[in-house]
Amino acid sequence: MDFRWKLKDKAKPESVAYLSHEINVNTTLANMLVNRDIHDFQQAKDFFRPDLDKLHDPMLMKDMDKAVKRLVDAIDNKESILVYGDYDVDGTTSVALFYGFIKAFYDKVAFYIPDRYKEGYGISEKGVRYAAENGFSLIVSLDCGIKAIDKINLANELGVDFIICDHHTPGEQLPEAVAVLDPKRKDCPYPYKELSGCGVGFKLVQAFSEYTQRSEANLYTYLDLVAISIASDIVPISGENRILAYYGLDRLNNNPRPGIKALILKGKLEKDLSITDIVFKIGPRINASGRLEHAKASVELLISKDLDEGVRRAELVEDVNAARKNFDENITREALEMIEIQEQTGTFKSTVLFKEDWHKGVIGIVASRCIEKYYRPTIILTESNNKATGSARSVFDFDIYEAIEACSELLEQFGGHKYAAGLTLPVDKVPAFQKKFEMVVSERVREIHLKPILEIDDELILDQINYKFYNILKQMAPFGPGNPEPVFCVNQVHAENVRILKEKHLRFEIIQDGQNTRPVCIGFGFAKYYELLNSKMRFNIAFEIRENTFRNTSSLQLYVKDIKFD
Repeated sequence: MDFRWKLKDKAKPESVAYLSHEINVNTTLANMLVNRDIHDFQQAKDFFRPDLDKLHDPMLMKDMDKAVKRLVDAIDNKESILVYGDYDVDGTTSVALFYGFIKAFYDKVAFYIPDRYKEGYGISEKGVRYAAENGFSLIVSLDCGIKAIDKINLANELGVDFIICDHHTPGEQLPEAVAVLDPKRKDCPYPYKELSGCGVGFKLVQAFSEYTQRSEANLYTYLDLVAISIASDIVPISGENRILAYYGLDRLNNNPRPGIKALILKGKLEKDLSITDIVFKIGPRINASGRLEHAKASVELLISKDLDEGVRRAELVEDVNAARKNFDENITREALEMIEIQEQTGTFKSTVLFKEDWHKGVIGIVASRCIEKYYRPTIILTESNNKATGSARSVFDFDIYEAIEACSELLEQFGGHKYAAGLTLPVDKVPAFQKKFEMVVSERVREIHLKPILEIDDELILDQINYKFYNILKQMAPFGPGNPEPVFCVNQVHAENVRILKEKHLRFEIIQDGQNTRPVCIGFGFAKYYELLNSKMRFNIAFEIRENTFRNTSSLQLYVKDIKFD
């Protein structure tokens, strides 16, 4: 992909000099930290040494007192509790956490995940009626419910109470639930607003544990699930999420629950999983059941009691994930072929594709895959229940929700946000929608939107790349939104010992005038540059610094993000 490089602005020199002196790091590192809003010793200590004691008091969350009281009353009165969650990774980890915690000491609890195809997203009428008909007097909803006004009203009519744990932005009206826990409520004083759905569920469990004087050590055994939700739901890894992700990753790598351990073993995943590994290797496996079949299988995997059970359930999830990958690859290939044909007829600023037999569960993934090759606002549609239904994905700084809204006269329903949305329309209106959406995007999109940006933390010289520098970078993990893995550039280098690996990757060393360091670079998918690099032509290179261990010998390597020739 052809990136536009954007070198981050330098922080104020006086701020950099102060922090450099305060924590004894060089100015390059101090500049990066100031750009991450770390200005003094205490902020640096909180960043580099996350501490569970620094988690916020859960009782600061609006309605937490009501939620804890209702949960305590339900258990004291031997009521049946239904734990209700969405079918994605955040929803299934939320349910596994809350159900697993309650089930350990209370039997009258069950869980419910809506069917993606029969019930759709969020609280469903079927789910509410299921609770009422089966004697559940309390539903705890996780990662959903904040806009379920009508469904909560129905529950109230049927004598079923609701505790809502959600992290999505509320509408103007809140549901009439017993308690509505959502840090994004306008009237919620909770100091950290970016928790995942599982994170909100964790805060309820934390408050309940404190109220009932249960062990904090038991509570923290669920942090592997919280870390998976944080990574998979792409919430910022800042503030409280950084603490939860840090300790969750530690648990994931050193003492994961049986179902996750089985998933790691079956997937042959490497040790020391990172946030990126969760996003691309753990999350998709957990998500697969909800995409193709029923997410209940993922919850059952996550709550497995021992490794044998975990392995059996992981095998089922692996099979579904293999099918998901097959659908994903085939549909992506078909979609890219359709775009190639379309490209021959003209120049387009958007992509809207429709095929009636594409699998609804993977079209969001396919939209993202298309953007990797054709970087423009993209909507992939398929037929479901005699309607065209689809997923939309956007590009840097382009509001796809507003573009879809401008075509609303052709739609039956739509929802989402700036970078991702869903929509439904009559099949016979697809051609009109394709035409109108292209017109709207063409009017609003600018060239800056149609070229991906690669943000670069700083320019280095090669001798700066050493273990002293890297060991501090490593302590800045976990990386993710809000704390991206540092990307650097080195200018005016040339390559030596260039080799092609597996026909599409490159391995080479780079040399810079006046520098002694000659790091090895690994460029995945960069084989097309073999001739240019071999010609000794000078170039600029953007990269991340990683450690590679081979035959018990470790060295630093540069993982290439982009190359620009003069």
